[in-house]
Amino acid sequence: MTTTSDSIVSRSLPYVLTIGGTLGFAAAFVLTIERLKLATNADYVPTCSINPILSCGSVMRTEQASVFGFPNPLIGIAAFAVVLAIGMALLAGARFRRWFWIGLQVGTVAGVVFVHWLIFQTLYRIGALCPYCMLVWVVTVVVFWYVTLANLESGRLRLPSPLRRVAGAATRYHSVVVMVWGLVIVGLIVQRFWWFWSTALI
Repeated sequence: MTTTSDSIVSRSLPYVLTIGGTLGFAAAFVLTIERLKLATNADYVPTCSINPILSCGSVMRTEQASVFGFPNPLIGIAAFAVVLAIGMALLAGARFRRWFWIGLQVGTVAGVVFVHWLIFQTLYRIGALCPYCMLVWVVTVVVFWYVTLANLESGRLRLPSPLRRVAGAATRYHSVVVMVWGLVIVGLIVQRFWWFWSTALI
């Protein structure tokens, strides 16, 4: 599948990567600072600990917050710095080879899989939400989606003929897919903690 440079996805991708990389890096950086403060002072209350449900402190103290033996936000700092750099390079007119885009695709797939594992852990194992983490969730999903669409449009990712029509429809309704994706996650959050939200609204 090929497309012209006037494609809405092609035009949007540099901005998605730049803005997404900036937001993701900022969230990961703040989380790292908060995690360091908590490590040096067990009584420290992170700025994103607002109530029993919106509580970064509760999340930071779990095993899931350090999956690879170090705080997860360190991964975010490195990954989003790369995303930001790529976005700015594209805005400056840079062009990359196919192997580079495939590498970015692999990275975004790994990121979105990891984020959804964290969503599951947060909702059904930890039982608390981290506002900064949720920002990272959103950014990761959006970056993954637009990188994937751009790779499909350009032919860097090759699909069997029957799936090309599906990819074309996904491109036409790119924003709708992201919105539905986000609403599903919001729905899961509301359903999981309905007992708290319903009490807070009374």
